[in-house]
Amino acid sequence: MFTVSLGIFLFGLLAAAAGGYIGAAIGGNFAFVITGLSVFFAWAIFLGTGSDWGFNYVAFGPFAGPYVMFGGGVAGAAYAWHKGYLESGKDINAALAGLGRPDVLHVGAAFGVFGYLFKSLVVDNLPWLGTHTDGVALTVVVSALLVRILFGKKQGQGRGSLTNPEGFTPGATSFGARIAPREDAQWLPWQEKWGTLVSLGTFFGGAAAALSIVIGHVVKGGAGFANSFPFAISAIIILFLIMGFNMPVQHHMTNIGGLAGVVFLPIISGAGFDWNGVWDSHQWTLAAVAILIGSLFGVLAAWLVEFWARVWYNRGTTHIDPPAAGIWMMNTLVVGLGVLLA
Repeated sequence: MFTVSLGIFLFGLLAAAAGGYIGAAIGGNFAFVITGLSVFFAWAIFLGTGSDWGFNYVAFGPFAGPYVMFGGGVAGAAYAWHKGYLESGKDINAALAGLGRPDVLHVGAAFGVFGYLFKSLVVDNLPWLGTHTDGVALTVVVSALLVRILFGKKQGQGRGSLTNPEGFTPGATSFGARIAPREDAQWLPWQEKWGTLVSLGTFFGGAAAALSIVIGHVVKGGAGFANSFPFAISAIIILFLIMGFNMPVQHHMTNIGGLAGVVFLPIISGAGFDWNGVWDSHQWTLAAVAILIGSLFGVLAAWLVEFWARVWYNRGTTHIDPPAAGIWMMNTLVVGLGVLLA
């Protein structure tokens, strides 16, 4: 049931309109970097005051939350392509303010509001799922799906479709072959091979699990937000991707790897586990096992995200974010298993 006061709701609504507008103005990927920086700001607030408002109302809230600011950038780019202002509907690096078209930025604002309303009124109130998934990532995906339907074709050519049948490989005998990357249909060619994904998922997921476990141990009350810290580092790395370096996109691996480490460590430790207690050698050994669990889930996240890249991103004219699709699904899996095994 929606319980936020009317004043806070209206405050968030206006902040979301501004956030979506800014996301379109500066570009979706730059907006995502701001999310990463905002997470560090949220941690500073949390460490100084114990308040989680920095997480809930800034970094993942109606200002810099990806479902608002990044979503506004995605929508603005798709709309600009739809209207013929931009060469690609997937160009979420483009600072759309440079087009000199206020309507593009207003679309960003509208989708910032949509993201806020959908998450607040729908996702957060879903039975069980609303409290057992990543509502931010789920809303990013739903927003992008709506964007593709509305703006996935050039103006005057009708509505877009979620996948482009012409993008599938003709004559392929299996589904995997039909969605295999091609030069004209691929997300990140330097990390699309399954073996590469295993390597990236193992080490980024494991590193995130280790960092999240340490944060959970040394910061009182920090376990609930611990995986946001490696996620923030990964988000800031996107800045170097924008600059043209072939950086690994791995915030889905660190988000899920960190979450898995934090969720499963208390489970494998058993009764009497205390995040902020004194850990002996045995407890640190179990923490090492939790790192391996984080690596495993990092690999699963890497595979799942590449799958959605091949189905949605590669076969379409607008940006449907593969990491967001993987994060909300994997978050549900990790949290659901945590509830089942606790």
